[in-house]
Amino acid sequence: MGKITGFMEFERLEEGYRPVPERLKHYKEFVVRLTDEQAGVQGARCMDCGTPFCNSGCPVNNVIPDFNDLVYRQDWKDAFTVLDSTNNYPEFTGRICPAPCEAACTLNVNDDPVGIKSIEHAIADKAWEQGWVQPRIATIKTGKKVAVVGSGPAGMAAAQQLARAGHDVTLFEKNDRIGGLLRYGIPDFKLEKFQIDRRVEQMKAEGVTIRTGVMVGKLPKGSRVTNWAKETISPEELRAQFDAVVLTGGAEQSRDLPVPGRDLEGVHFAMEFLPQQNKVNAGDKVKGQIRADGKRVIVIGGGDTGSDCVGTSNRHGAKSVIQFELMPQPPEQENKELTWPYWPYKMRTSSSHEEGCEREFAIATKEFVGENGKLTGLKTVQVEWKDGKMAEVPGTEKVYEADLVLLAMGFVSPVATILEGFGVDRDNRGNAKATTDFDGGYATSVPGVFAAGDMRRGQSLVVWAIREGRQAARAVDEYLMGFSDLPR
Repeated sequence: MGKITGFMEFERLEEGYRPVPERLKHYKEFVVRLTDEQAGVQGARCMDCGTPFCNSGCPVNNVIPDFNDLVYRQDWKDAFTVLDSTNNYPEFTGRICPAPCEAACTLNVNDDPVGIKSIEHAIADKAWEQGWVQPRIATIKTGKKVAVVGSGPAGMAAAQQLARAGHDVTLFEKNDRIGGLLRYGIPDFKLEKFQIDRRVEQMKAEGVTIRTGVMVGKLPKGSRVTNWAKETISPEELRAQFDAVVLTGGAEQSRDLPVPGRDLEGVHFAMEFLPQQNKVNAGDKVKGQIRADGKRVIVIGGGDTGSDCVGTSNRHGAKSVIQFELMPQPPEQENKELTWPYWPYKMRTSSSHEEGCEREFAIATKEFVGENGKLTGLKTVQVEWKDGKMAEVPGTEKVYEADLVLLAMGFVSPVATILEGFGVDRDNRGNAKATTDFDGGYATSVPGVFAAGDMRRGQSLVVWAIREGRQAARAVDEYLMGFSDLPR
């Protein structure tokens, strides 16, 4: 694959970024895509390895060596055909996937891996530019009706695959636009929303009926889950109207931090903060928008959501931004002999961190403090980990000044009342209980009701959501027709 000696001749080339002062002035994407020639050189680095671990490292099992070789040969259309065969939305994963495929790259054993993600990004964008992305309309209709509940990447993939199999598919979304966390979680500077909109138009052309602003089931009272629904439909009505139902909502229950002072004004979940800015970017007016302008911001949580809060706060014009992480600081370089080909534990610095952010590790918040009901700071303590248990370090107590705290500590489970409405059994983490077996996979305890994505596996990556949506679509197709020609 690629050039036989390419991995010895060429070095890894990263995609570039627009300068920080320039990109902080807007919410547009700022990654500079590789040129055709640069992408070809990266494709040339792909080794002719006997077992391409990148394929299995990729949750959707992209046929990576094949499209690397095709890009090296500048055969872009065939490269897109290969990529499109396994991934419904490579323009999403080429932007926001952390690239477990690169961690699994054979070249990564003792060198820098092939720039697989940048190649995927280049292929997907060129496909749209050249008009190769076209609706695939089913030639034969089955007469079967399927409801897909939740329009994140899992729901989008499931709905699209089922429509291509000839079923009448209706995609339900409680919010006012399609996309789930792609729409109202991922900031526009990482994924501009026209990327979603044009896929929605493709899905409509393929026969998917889209209904936004519809809440299936109900949210518990006082829930902080984003919901702009104007209409409600019960699980019983949905099951009566459709031959199968696929639950593809997210794990939307944010992990809270129940310490003294949690109810002070100025302490918010990340998923209260981020969706509002995305709505403003879309031209909506948001009353009482949570803003970071001129504020001392502390983000609690060291993952991608926390990083997104950092980038958005800096674009608001925050006075300062600090990010807390409970775990100790990871090593700068992973132990490849120990971790390869699996996802390594190592220090990761995002583009948002580079825009301005202080990072604190092994730190725990003990209390939020304030005056007259408003946040003014928080009390912290350093922690250390021994035998898998956390212990406070005596004498390390400290008070940080803060006007805004954003809780970005991950998500614990789907909304329980929705699963209860369908009578679906849940696992010990509160997710919909369903296996991924070839026989009967993704089926819940309720006949005709399936679950996929974060609602089944818990908080995860966009690429895992696409995989589960595709595989669940095949399982539903088999349930309805007795067989399926859809890829798994």
